[in-house]
Amino acid sequence: MPLILPDNLPAVEALKQENIFTMGYKRADSQQIRPLRLAVLNLMPIKITTETDFIRILSNSALQIQVEFMKIKSHTSKNTPVEHMLTFYRNFEDMKKEKYDGLIVTGAPLEFIDYEEVTYWDELREIFDWASTHV
Repeated sequence: MPLILPDNLPAVEALKQENIFTMGYKRADSQQIRPLRLAVLNLMPIKITTETDFIRILSNSALQIQVEFMKIKSHTSKNTPVEHMLTFYRNFEDMKKEKYDGLIVTGAPLEFIDYEEVTYWDELREIFDWASTHV
């Protein structure tokens, strides 16, 4: 089954070259299938590479999967273009009234600091609390 992704997400081109079928939101809306909705909170510094890797893994499913990328409002990515973040990621605040079938949270290179020192720790805890009733 196809993965439902934004048409111009950079990962789509790479996946097409690997014969992995994707479809845009508009085309998916016209079908009679309810996709599995996944929110992905990508905390990795190089987001585009991580997106492609996760989507490649998800493409092995027999289910139709809609992937939506979440970002933390209190953190600005240093290694991913701002335009990419604005185009493909939504703040948790804008997603928290919605329901999802799953939530994937990627890791972050935080091995040298305490979690309490992570600037977005409170928002991350809020997302985990939200997931217990919305995912």
